[in-house]
Amino acid sequence: MELEISNEFASKLPDYRVILMEGDVTVSPTGDEQKKNMDALADKIASKLAVNEINTIPAIKATRNAYKVCGKDPNRYRPSQEQLMRRIVRGLGLYNVNSLVDAGNELSLTTGCSVGCFDAAKIEGDTLTIGIGSAGEPYEGIGRGTINVEGLPIVRDSKGGIGTPTSDNERTKITPDTRHLFMTIHLFDSEIDADRVIDKAKEIFGKYAYAKNWYVKVFAGS
Repeated sequence: MELEISNEFASKLPDYRVILMEGDVTVSPTGDEQKKNMDALADKIASKLAVNEINTIPAIKATRNAYKVCGKDPNRYRPSQEQLMRRIVRGLGLYNVNSLVDAGNELSLTTGCSVGCFDAAKIEGDTLTIGIGSAGEPYEGIGRGTINVEGLPIVRDSKGGIGTPTSDNERTKITPDTRHLFMTIHLFDSEIDADRVIDKAKEIFGKYAYAKNWYVKVFAGS
């Protein structure tokens, strides 16, 4: 799978990078150890942060700024990692989906980056494009129904949008039948160490989804 960053997107966010990772995985119900570790992570976040401090985390602050630059209000369409942290700090805890989706949430919470996890078998074509959502563009968020993606950073395959930092698309979502993962990790903060994020991703997904045979590449818009 190849990836391209549109000129429009790159011109607005010249420091943007994205990590593309593909690997073979096994999806299972979330195990007790994974739940325990995620609960411990949630407790750590809740003990250190107030709701109004979440937006000061560099990676989240940079993601929100990217929304503004692309034309979206980040208070109305919050990045998914911000949504998760707000849920934790408000005492609502973390929900569990399956080992792979929960691994993505753990990576997002640990790094502050927006992480998109897709079933590679459901992606159309051989090239993904990162751009800006258009008015009226069809998009069904997972468990959210129709989302207005105008002004959102968006990942598209040949058929249309599959992911935004706010919500991935129902069409390419992870299920128990997923065997090959395609993942994008958005680096809106130029100070983020991509290698450390990649190492953390391999650690988490290897532990909980038995991920192997990784293909990894970092793309930059300029």
